[in-house]
Amino acid sequence: MKQVAIAGNVILDVVKNIETFPQKGMLVNISQTSYAVGGCVCNTGIDLKRLAPALDVRAYGRVGRDSYADYILNAMKKEGIDVSGVRKCDLPTSYSDVMTLASGERTFFHAKGANVAFCAEDVAAEQPDLFHLGYLLLLDALDEQDGEYGTKAARLLAHMQKKGVQTSIDLVSAQTADFRATVAPALQYCDYAVINEVEGGMLAGIEPRGEHGAPVMENLRRICESILSFGVKRSVTIHCPELSCAVDAQGNFSSLASLALPKGYIAGTVGAGDAFCAGMLYSFTQGLPLGEGMRIASCAAACNLAALDSVSGARRLEDALKLETLYGRRKDIC
Repeated sequence: MKQVAIAGNVILDVVKNIETFPQKGMLVNISQTSYAVGGCVCNTGIDLKRLAPALDVRAYGRVGRDSYADYILNAMKKEGIDVSGVRKCDLPTSYSDVMTLASGERTFFHAKGANVAFCAEDVAAEQPDLFHLGYLLLLDALDEQDGEYGTKAARLLAHMQKKGVQTSIDLVSAQTADFRATVAPALQYCDYAVINEVEGGMLAGIEPRGEHGAPVMENLRRICESILSFGVKRSVTIHCPELSCAVDAQGNFSSLASLALPKGYIAGTVGAGDAFCAGMLYSFTQGLPLGEGMRIASCAAACNLAALDSVSGARRLEDALKLETLYGRRKDIC
């Protein structure tokens, strides 16, 4: 049985329904409050375990000693995920207040909490088949500079590779002047990078979309190639709502249109990137070609889009792939 370690951000989404966003100094009522897991560890871990129940999926991160931590850990345990690597500490569990309008529009207020303390020592002794780390730029201790490797995250990934573990990363789309400086050192110790077009464009310094907002295939290819040149060992995959594309270490480029989902199908987009990433991680564990990986990943993402939260839409592999037969793929892309 393949063992996959999902490490990094552990977050609780506190979803609060409101009628409107208040003006400064004013009050609006919260009509309903609900909870949902969030962050790379919860989202990608649960998506992957549902997609391929036979995989040994293990979670690594930091939470507080509070009810939010209990909710998160219980949710992952129910899915069959090993949570023994999630450490409790004196900081509060990370959470996001998700202020939600009836239209579905959302605004996020995020508290970093215990995620800032997650560090290499929390996971360095492990030896899975595949180690996935996310999200860089929201893990303060791992985003710190390192005199030898560039960042602490890069040191951790290098340590894993030296033990023969395959490594993968995911990012968060953060508007920060340190984006490239924080991420680039880690790339040379990655076997795989799976990120969205915004993050890819920021890393490569190339705009992924044209003046009318549509993705530009040639630019996406250049972005993949640029990120590969940072030192990624096996492949770089870029995903966006319209399509996904990838380049391998030999320079082979491939792309695949997203599913042609009908009007009204999409209930929410939170966690769609994590679901796509889970599909790619599964393909990496099975040694599948990039094209097949993107096929699985795009179907996993489509499952996610049918639900309001980040994980309720996740399905087994065979059920996810049925969506491709049911809806087909977009004809206006690729």
